[in-house]
Amino acid sequence: MPPVHHRYSNNYTYVSSCTKYLIFLFNFIFWLFGGLLIGIGFYSGFDKFQNTGLIKIDTYYDILLNISIVLVLSGGVVFIVSFCGCLGALRENTCLLKFYSLCLLVFFLCEMAIAIMGFIFPHTMNQVLEESFTDRIITLYREDSDLQNFIDFVQQEFNCCGLSSGGFLDWSKNEYFNCSSPSVERCGVPYSCCINSTDISSGLFNIMCGYGVQSQSVSQASKKVWTSGCIEIVRVWAERNLYLFAGVALSCSFVQLLIIYLAKTLESQIELQRSRWTNS
Repeated sequence: MPPVHHRYSNNYTYVSSCTKYLIFLFNFIFWLFGGLLIGIGFYSGFDKFQNTGLIKIDTYYDILLNISIVLVLSGGVVFIVSFCGCLGALRENTCLLKFYSLCLLVFFLCEMAIAIMGFIFPHTMNQVLEESFTDRIITLYREDSDLQNFIDFVQQEFNCCGLSSGGFLDWSKNEYFNCSSPSVERCGVPYSCCINSTDISSGLFNIMCGYGVQSQSVSQASKKVWTSGCIEIVRVWAERNLYLFAGVALSCSFVQLLIIYLAKTLESQIELQRSRWTNS
């Protein structure tokens, strides 16, 4: 029996259309999402600039704690990386695909490092967060409206007040709530710290509910406001929902590894196709 010779037509390609367009579709969605983040960040920054006439950037804390800047930067990263994935898959460009898969690998390793550090050294992570951000966040409470809304949301949702182990006394570091302040809010805390911040008769927020609590003992203040810091409360909440977070983290990790695998597969298929063209 004569040997069988496999012959391919000139239209045959080693590049899988399914892999190619799956990578393109996935990255196109994230490309749109990155553009949305950039748009929201610019809108937020422009609105803040119109209200205050200034966006303060003196230290890296001003960047990390400015929500509009964080949105623009994170959106820019997502936009650029996903654009490289889109274009690399669509144009079968191995350089863009290598850059894309490398970026995903770096993101994956950073996420794993943060997750491992948080799981093995939770109290150390708490201490680092408290020492690094508490004073700055408390100080910026009234200067940055976006940050103020975020802090109020966290304090109301998690029934906490302040950030560190000092709890509600953290607010003594804010110029408006410091006991030496000439403001009527001196020795007070934001209304979002109050156990009952809503006036029953009017249904409106009672912004004066936390006035003067810093001059009271913890037992007295605890009748009006939440006294525990938010970092510890959020850590305990995360531990209680550990399986949920683990499931979400594993799902995201699986998706990232799958996309990296598809990108490397497409890259090898393109190189194989080019070698076939070269040898033919």
